[in-house]
Amino acid sequence: MEISKLLIVDPIDGEYTGKIIINNGKIEKIIKTEDSYYDYILMPGFIDTHTHGYGGIDTMTATEKDFKQWAEMNFKHGVTTFFPTTVSASKEQIKNVIKNTPIEKSIKGIHLEGPYININKKGAQNPEYIRNPEEKEIKEILNEKIKLITMAPEIKGFYDVINIIHKNNTVISLGHTEADYQEFKKAYEKGINRITHFPNAIKGLHHRELGGVGAVMLENFKIEMIVDGIHTSPDFVKLIYKIKNIDDIILITDSMSAAGLNDGKYDLGGLEVTVRDGKATLKDGTIAGSTLVFDKAIKNFKKFTNCTLTELAKVSSYNAAQNLKLQNLGRIKEGYIANLVLLDKNLNLKKTIFEGEYT
Repeated sequence: MEISKLLIVDPIDGEYTGKIIINNGKIEKIIKTEDSYYDYILMPGFIDTHTHGYGGIDTMTATEKDFKQWAEMNFKHGVTTFFPTTVSASKEQIKNVIKNTPIEKSIKGIHLEGPYININKKGAQNPEYIRNPEEKEIKEILNEKIKLITMAPEIKGFYDVINIIHKNNTVISLGHTEADYQEFKKAYEKGINRITHFPNAIKGLHHRELGGVGAVMLENFKIEMIVDGIHTSPDFVKLIYKIKNIDDIILITDSMSAAGLNDGKYDLGGLEVTVRDGKATLKDGTIAGSTLVFDKAIKNFKKFTNCTLTELAKVSSYNAAQNLKLQNLGRIKEGYIANLVLLDKNLNLKKTIFEGEYT
């Protein structure tokens, strides 16, 4: 397959016009041109490392068939790689999710969000299942499918299990925590440098105690962000864009099963969620995941920050691939897997290419 008249946007090589040749699911050749005219913007396919569901499908109840259907539905939003994400649940429920999740095509692993979090920062997590980590349970749950786990560093047992988790090549992300700056710094010094859906469900910034928000501003943490205008205001997103290195920002949706569906009542980990005007909340008003889709997230980030397209390619794909050590993904480079998106000049998604084929 040959695609020409492109503005190619690579997170490392930058923006240039040209054409690409795809063969056997990979980018075989890139040919640069001197043309100023182009039909489409070509970027790496989007990578969503934190998503609980979409289109009526929920990670906690999905069958293997559901997961494959979810992967297909993601293509209409440009997502070519994703990590189904759990909520706090029993050991048996978590093991069932692991069993049902096929690690194939666009699913590259599972993200466990909880249950080893601080109950005081539970957000939309079911308190019935929140608990401290124990070595025995961690060893029973962990396998090669678990690539990411969100935990609170201040809870009992955290430092007893982090070496076991690291040996499984699982990335630990700090989240749903009321840890202070010193606790964040201690975790950072132990090699834990990722934050879940920043700045939601962590301790805020104060001039006498930096908290989790201040820790992110001062240290080189990598951060997930839900750029929907609800979880974070446009001005806050712009602030973080100016403060943080662009290599440290990872866009996510944190979407629940209501994403792509109408307003109404839904379930999230056994908790009733109401979606009104696209905003998902519990009965007490707590934000409960999102209905954000990824192609909307990238348009929002561009609008809120006025970032370059090269920076947009980093936050939507490359940074996630680097953080989770995904090989041959996240770039437009010869030899890389041809997971790509074609966008118009207004960043509207026109086509998604997965492993060299139009979806």
